[in-house]
Amino acid sequence: MQFLELKNFLDQKVEQYNQPDFISNDPVCIPHLFSKKQDIEIAGFFAAILAWGQRKTIINKCRELLARMDNSPYEFMLHHSDADLKGLLNFKHRTFNDTDLLYFVSFFKAHYHHYDSLEQAFVPKKTHFSTDITPIKSVNIPAGVAIEDSLNYFRSYFFSLEDFPHRTKKHISSPTQKSTCKRLNMFLRWMVRKDNHGVDFGIWNILQSADLICPCDVHVDRVGRLLGLIARKQTDWLTAVELTQHLKEFDANDPVKYDFALFGLGVEKIL
Repeated sequence: MQFLELKNFLDQKVEQYNQPDFISNDPVCIPHLFSKKQDIEIAGFFAAILAWGQRKTIINKCRELLARMDNSPYEFMLHHSDADLKGLLNFKHRTFNDTDLLYFVSFFKAHYHHYDSLEQAFVPKKTHFSTDITPIKSVNIPAGVAIEDSLNYFRSYFFSLEDFPHRTKKHISSPTQKSTCKRLNMFLRWMVRKDNHGVDFGIWNILQSADLICPCDVHVDRVGRLLGLIARKQTDWLTAVELTQHLKEFDANDPVKYDFALFGLGVEKIL
């Protein structure tokens, strides 16, 4: 396809798939169960991290997890008791188990003691948690945050609590590991993108849509290659960057909106 022909084709597919009908069969339906910002963040984060395998199974496991938190994840993170934590034992999805889950809960409790939004966890700064979890009074927010730096910082920050389980590190990827960071990039799309279609939330304001990296799962990777948007042989962080750079040629301010088109084309096997 020529440039304008391909752009028009993908724009049409974005309009087709970026609709509320898309929500019910996608993990993004999980944060849509909530209205409070922090509940959306926590539910969305778990939905993204557990997005591995069949979408129906992912959604069911997320619902099970949130039910164990009385469907009030933010309240649970801040005020859970030891008895509440026992209710999380034996949770499992693929290789994610209750050891990982309990550390995630510890992280959220510490983070939300400092900040009122999870977005701050993706804004690079020098300060990690203090040992007594004293609230941090000042935050250095840079003007324009590179997502590669943001993701690398987040992994370091996420595991800055003492005695984190080494096994849990496999569930949080970063560009430093050469990962595509598909799950985290998907989560960032949900939180950052602002449009009026009702799928993505757009509740964060420091990170910008223009800086996001397209989530590169098997469907997006396959369709991207078929359309000539990916030339790199392997699939890694640089592949996701290459894809996004090509998508910026279609829309520099919102390249990851084309995730809807590429993913939808891949799932429906139209190409």
